Amino acid sequence: MEYSEKVMEHFMNPRNVGELEGANGVGTVGNAQCGDIMRVFLKIENGVVADASFKTFGCGAAVATSSMATELVKGKTIAEVMEITNKAVTDALDGLPAVKKHCSVLAEEAVRSALWDYSQKSGVAIDGLEEPKEHAPHAH
Repeated sequence: MEYSEKVMEHFMNPRNVGELEGANGVGTVGNAQCGDIMRVFLKIENGVVADASFKTFGCGAAVATSSMATELVKGKTIAEVMEITNKAVTDALDGLPAVKKHCSVLAEEAVRSALWDYSQKSGVAIDGLEEPKEHAPHAH
């Protein structure tokens, strides 16, 4: 399986690792069958993601996609974060092997889940945001 240099770079030297102090949006998604679990922490101030971090238990691609997702959302408005898709995460990493595409989907869902948590805690409605649903099982 071939990984891009960017995937390897984010796996070997992931950005924004760990729990974020003062996070006001935390989202956890996972898949018991493949074992990938992602938790994304967002600190949102005045409608902008002031900081983001993650804790991921999973394969290299799961770590890399979490790392890139937190990089992509920092400094963005909530509306801009809502436009960041799993494809944007994959593209930013110069692609992922097909069998690892689900990792970028998890990363997108973890960010959305953190936004949902923020929305619930702060009472701020977010256009287009749906309540996170449980993950359907898939092959790893």
